Amino acid sequence: MTFNPYLPRPIDLPTAVPLAAGADLSVLDEAKIFAAPDDPADWPAWRDRLTRWRTEARARLGYDGGHYAEIAGDCFTVCLAWLWDESLYDAERGVFTVDSFLDGAERDFGGFDGVVLWHAYPVIGLDDRNQFDFYRQVPELPEVVRAFQARGVRVFVDYNPWDVGTRRPQRTDPDEVAALVGWLGVDGVFLDTLKEGAGELRKTLDAARPGIVLEGESRVPLARVADHAMSWAQWFADSPVPGVLRAKWFERRHLLHHTRRWHRSHLDELHSAWLNGVGVLVWESVFGVWVGWNERDRAVLAAMRRVQRSHAAWLRAEDWTPLADHVAGTEIYASRWLHDGTPLWTVVNRGGAYDGPWLVTEERPGHRWYELTTGAELAATPAGPGRVAIGGALPAGGIAAVLGTVEALTLPRHAPAEGDPSFPARSAVRRAAPVVRRDDVPDGMRAVDGGRRELLVRHRQRETGLYGEAPYVDEWKPLPPRLHQPVTLHRTVRFGRFAIGEREVSNAEYAEFVRATGYRPVRPERWPWADGGLPGPADGPATHVELADARAYAAWAGSRLPTEDEWQVAAELGLLRRAAPLVWNLTESEHTDGRTRFVILKGGVSYRADGSDWYLDGGPQPPGVSVKLLTLGAGLTRSESVGFRCAVDL
Repeated sequence: MTFNPYLPRPIDLPTAVPLAAGADLSVLDEAKIFAAPDDPADWPAWRDRLTRWRTEARARLGYDGGHYAEIAGDCFTVCLAWLWDESLYDAERGVFTVDSFLDGAERDFGGFDGVVLWHAYPVIGLDDRNQFDFYRQVPELPEVVRAFQARGVRVFVDYNPWDVGTRRPQRTDPDEVAALVGWLGVDGVFLDTLKEGAGELRKTLDAARPGIVLEGESRVPLARVADHAMSWAQWFADSPVPGVLRAKWFERRHLLHHTRRWHRSHLDELHSAWLNGVGVLVWESVFGVWVGWNERDRAVLAAMRRVQRSHAAWLRAEDWTPLADHVAGTEIYASRWLHDGTPLWTVVNRGGAYDGPWLVTEERPGHRWYELTTGAELAATPAGPGRVAIGGALPAGGIAAVLGTVEALTLPRHAPAEGDPSFPARSAVRRAAPVVRRDDVPDGMRAVDGGRRELLVRHRQRETGLYGEAPYVDEWKPLPPRLHQPVTLHRTVRFGRFAIGEREVSNAEYAEFVRATGYRPVRPERWPWADGGLPGPADGPATHVELADARAYAAWAGSRLPTEDEWQVAAELGLLRRAAPLVWNLTESEHTDGRTRFVILKGGVSYRADGSDWYLDGGPQPPGVSVKLLTLGAGLTRSESVGFRCAVDL
């Protein structure tokens, strides 16, 4: 490894602003953040250079911000939500629960302005379905989108340009994206792994419907700010004295969303967003891994949300002064925003608990001063000729919003934004396997003695992890060899004597179960058994079944599914036969952390999606290999690549 994953990479660092008169400022065109000087004496020159750079850069590009007039409303806080998150989809009933999801967002974060419905990765590659199939095979998805929009939440789909190894659609990717946007009626497209979606995609979307937002991952190129109204500020490292986001400074209406997906404190992102008048990405379940927000960060965001809702016009005002009205010797920093002649300061405390002035500004006769996040009226104290100091108590890491106005306001009161900064851990709990006792070994099964076993489990280090663990903690962007490399896990397991099916359950056997019981799943999509026919050869492995379907068969047959450990031990003993075509085997190793469900697959499969490391593992696999499969709803987990076998306890 040639880099320290716990430190920002050079590409993540802020860019120093040349302060020399006549300096070439075009070197700032592709910065992430303009670093602020440490010495307050340099701040006026720094602000002057930023203003000159903006004027010159706009002239160089012939900038026209007309696209922003097509964008409706502000979108400060966006949630990236796994479409099948247990807070959004009730797997037992097979229904989406948009209202309860948004009620929880209001309670925990102060609400969301937008949501990215993440859908295919990290499951795509299980079979030949492409990224668009994983949206289109959810029949009620347009209604889900409308349910979000009815609550004032904008909806984004994601586009995976790296999906080149699955079934190819008849249309080009831009045409498929435009058709998807039209079918769903969404507000925008998140560009996975891309900084921009210019050219054919932008042109095709504009022809379909003006005002569709494109949001790139990471730094948006300066030339694309004109037609990409939003972007991620992903892994943006700030300077010790808070700096300025380049894209926001260039176009005040451009909304960035700060995110560091593996970090357990989001205070740096929140502070930068607050001082720059931009937003954040709330991403608590990262591809099946819990990376939840702590109580303090939720409280800070909720406080920000109150001001973003009531005073959004200030946060996109042309008259913006960063590092304004600073109180020397403190770690209190503020941006001043002027809208319709009324000033608003967004304030952060980068240090410990503080009680004193937050800013010193010119006296404004007849003005009253209000702190908008708590609703408190503030006192102005003289601070020299024509100057006043405004402040009070501010918790460590806290924020404030100071409004100076001639109006007398009565504001709702709120407690200061503070709370427990510790990580709110969740455990991924394995569902207990049922005990199905038999006196004798059933026909077609092989017995395995119980006891203690030392297992060597192999898996590929994906962003999903393998069980409930976070594969990366407080790391900046994981790169190979930290990502996608093969890793091993030593597990000590104990189990009783059991018997396991020598082969997978066949199509003929599963069809007999359906005829005998009249079984029907809660969601029938992608379940080809209802008409009594066989979806494949009689002796071929029964596929297009998810866990509930397989468990129902096993219960009817007086058995259960094997655990992943039982499967591995039996396979390593040479007791298992594999039918053709080779399919992954479901196991009775289902886990949930209350937000994401997943199951461990064993055995490998004939199918393999090539062309990208982001696909799910494919191809034949040795017994020790385990794969974490996030379970989907609406029948989407059912696949021609997945079957099962049965087991019993002896």
